[in-house]
Order: sequence, then C-alpha cells, then structure tokens
Amino acid sequence: MTDPYGAGSGQDPQEPGPYDKQQPGGYPQQGGYPQQGGYGQQGGYGQQGGYGPPAGYEQQGGYPQQAGYGQSMAAPDNYLVWAILSTVLCCLPLGIVSIVKSTQVNSLWAQGQPDQARAASASAKKFAMWAAIVGVIIAVLYIVFFVVVGVTAGNSGSTY
Repeated sequence: MTDPYGAGSGQDPQEPGPYDKQQPGGYPQQGGYPQQGGYGQQGGYGQQGGYGPPAGYEQQGGYPQQAGYGQSMAAPDNYLVWAILSTVLCCLPLGIVSIVKSTQVNSLWAQGQPDQARAASASAKKFAMWAAIVGVIIAVLYIVFFVVVGVTAGNSGSTY
C-alpha cells in the first residue's frame, strides 16, 4: 500500500510531501486538480462572478427612492416638540392628533414612503399650529371673562 503523504516511500522525512507544498493561493497542491485561487481572488459585489443582489432588488432595505427635481433626501421635520408643547400648554385634543401625526413621519420615511412622510409632517405642523391658536383664543377669552366679572362685581357694590 502506498502512503499518500510520502512517508516510508524512500523519500527523506525532512523533505515535504505532496500535501505539504503550498501554492500562492493558500491551498496545498493536490494531484490531478487545477490550481485554484486564494481568498483574495474572488469576485466582489457588482462584479462578474460575484454575489450581488438579485435583479430587481437593488433598491430594497427601506431607503427612499432617488430624489427628483426639487426634492431633498433629508427626512422631513416631524414637529414633535411643537406637538408636545401645544398639547401640554394649549389644546389637548388637537395636540394629541399632532403627536400621532408627528410620530408617523420617521416611520413612513424609513419604510420608503417619502410622500406619505411629507404629508404626515404637514399634518403634524397644521394640527400643532391650530392647537396653539385655539389655546391662545381660550386664554384671551379666560382673561376677558375675569376682567368683565371683576368690573361688574366692583360696580354693583351696595350703598347703605
């Protein structure tokens, strides 16, 4: 029986066997097989023979589509701070709607729906603005009410 490693075949033990010889590609020489390239010789993404994304899936991953003329690639402002302030300080119902719309902006943008994200941003701004306007109107009416009540109470004093 022949030893595949060359031991006991009359060769010098210090002499490397056929499987001990290294090729430039990093693989040991194998008898009868053509030389193969090492790790650094493989094709990369987008190159011939590489493992790029399948056809039709290049623009996946939740990124928005390319911006057209007049459009920006930055996510629209969500107006969350204004929504929270208008909810706490001004008008609760409109402020809550503004908070809901403002939280939808970033998730719609991440899902690759820039038009819906811009619409949600505009709605959040609109509801926050209306909440602030209603809050100011209610504050003015509140002050006017107490001024009128104070003046009326001061003029209706009893005369004995």
